[in-house]
Amino acid sequence: MYSGPFETIEDFMARALHDPVRGYYARNIRSIGARGDFTTAPQLSEAPARAIAAWVARALRETKTRHVIEIGPGLGTLTAQVIQNLPFTTSFRTRFHLVESSPVLAEHQKSLFGKKVAHHMSILDALQSCSGEAVIFSNELVDAFPARVFRKNQRVWRELALDSLMKEVLLPPTELPPSSIFRIPFEENQTVEVHDAYRLWLESWLPQWTRGEMLTIDYGDIAERLYHRRPQGSLRAYLLHQHLHGAAVFENRGHQDITADVNFTDLVTWSQPWLSSSPSQSFADFIHAFSKSSDSHFVEAAAHFRVLIQKSAR
Repeated sequence: MYSGPFETIEDFMARALHDPVRGYYARNIRSIGARGDFTTAPQLSEAPARAIAAWVARALRETKTRHVIEIGPGLGTLTAQVIQNLPFTTSFRTRFHLVESSPVLAEHQKSLFGKKVAHHMSILDALQSCSGEAVIFSNELVDAFPARVFRKNQRVWRELALDSLMKEVLLPPTELPPSSIFRIPFEENQTVEVHDAYRLWLESWLPQWTRGEMLTIDYGDIAERLYHRRPQGSLRAYLLHQHLHGAAVFENRGHQDITADVNFTDLVTWSQPWLSSSPSQSFADFIHAFSKSSDSHFVEAAAHFRVLIQKSAR
């Protein structure tokens, strides 16, 4: 029954999104923006950049650091706007770093910033150049990691995989990844996603981060609310701004974005014992707190995103 060949959905996503030649993020940068598959928050309004700049200025001041790192900057729009909205004296004495694993996006960022910012292929490289001390932020980074997908079947959680015809199959029960989602008493056939690859990535570098604050922005919620009225889970794809679900998620490999909502309860748990965390909040509340933005249309849209602020516990 399980003779295969099968590919977990996590492995499928990893190849579809991050293959260095045929992956979605490697092909080109036209997938981002009004004419592409999706639009990021900084392309809709400068309200996020104003709020993030205010947070960066405060974090730099309170942690007495001089380096700022953005992980996964995409087109570089957000960093450019943050720099523009920082006080001149803060911007002048601060060194900015971009961490980008996509060669195509990295080249675009270099053409935009040149030597005004430092460019790195990994967060470990960036931290090494900062002696482990930096203020770090990311926007829609976690959801870019592949996710493991599980379904409750006969009261047991089983991982989903794909057969050679791209049909879903349930794998035999096995050890579950450490996630808060499995503590919730869901009904039978509930589907959930776990960004386990992000957990492993965090564990690879958090011990090297010795001082600073981190801001994580993404769409999602705390575990208890994440799948409210969503028995099929949150896995979906975007192609030319069309929202795709079900079998369509596994079509057009390398040509469409694939994503799942982020469990912010997991983000807090996984970062212990290295970080202390404030309660996550809506992006709208964050923007209002740090910029008093009057862009009501965008603030309403930002309510679907959450923000997590964490500090190095050392």
